[in-house]
Amino acid sequence: MAEAERYGFVRLHAKEGEEAAVEEALREVMAASRQEAGCLDFHIFRSIRDRRLFFIHSKWKSDEAFAEHGKLAHTLRFLGRVDALVDQPRETARTERIG
Repeated sequence: MAEAERYGFVRLHAKEGEEAAVEEALREVMAASRQEAGCLDFHIFRSIRDRRLFFIHSKWKSDEAFAEHGKLAHTLRFLGRVDALVDQPRETARTERIG
C-alpha cells in the first residue's frame, strides 16, 4: 500500500511593522524546504485584506517526511525567528486530503 501524502497549513499574523521580516523568513524556509526529498510542494501566501496575515501550504510524501521536516535545522531556525515576529500564536495543521 502506498504511503498517504500529507498537507500542512500554517497561519501567521505579523506584528505591526514586522511584515517584511516575516515575508523574508517565509521565503528562506520555503527555499530550503523545497530541497527536502520528502517535500512535494511548498507555497507561501499573503492575505489581500490583512497584509499582516500569511499562510504556508505544503505537501509531503508521507507522515514521516512531514515529521522529519519539523526536526531540520532550517525549520527550527524559522520557527524561532518567526515566533518573535508574530502577535498571535502560530496555527499549524497537519492534514490529509479527503476529496
